[in-house]
Amino acid sequence: METIINKVAESGIITLDLAPYLPTSEVVAFDLKPFLFREMILREKDYRTALQAVDWQQYTGKHVAVFCSTDAIIPVWAYMLAASYLQPVASSVFHGTPDELTKHLLNKNIDAIPLDEYTDKRVVIKGCGDTPIPDAAYLAVTAHLRPVVKSLMYGEPCSTVPVYKKKG
Repeated sequence: METIINKVAESGIITLDLAPYLPTSEVVAFDLKPFLFREMILREKDYRTALQAVDWQQYTGKHVAVFCSTDAIIPVWAYMLAASYLQPVASSVFHGTPDELTKHLLNKNIDAIPLDEYTDKRVVIKGCGDTPIPDAAYLAVTAHLRPVVKSLMYGEPCSTVPVYKKKG
């Protein structure tokens, strides 16, 4: 009988799934739009009063994206004031939309991947999975790993798209 050889297992290819690098704490929005007069103007006194009435505990342990969903001119101090309330309870406070915050946290986690585990290795960045991964993460992991890997591919070990191969 002929022995079946698993060439993928013997290839020494390391598969890197980006899903575990997604933020583990919930990402939520803090939109300044409800605090605006006629969705256009931020009145300092009204804003300060409204912020005092917010239940800030709802943001405990969450990553909070602070932004304004309407096209209004928001003074810098308004973001600072929101952050001063959020900082004691939130895991993090970020200026931007929830999608931008998710990408930021994902990129931060990718930047923390230890390079020594991938030095001179053949690496496949997993391309299919149950968890949607932002396109920006694939760019970030490529930029992070390219300086050290022997080769970088996208997909699954049995069917990859070559992205980079070290010369020599």
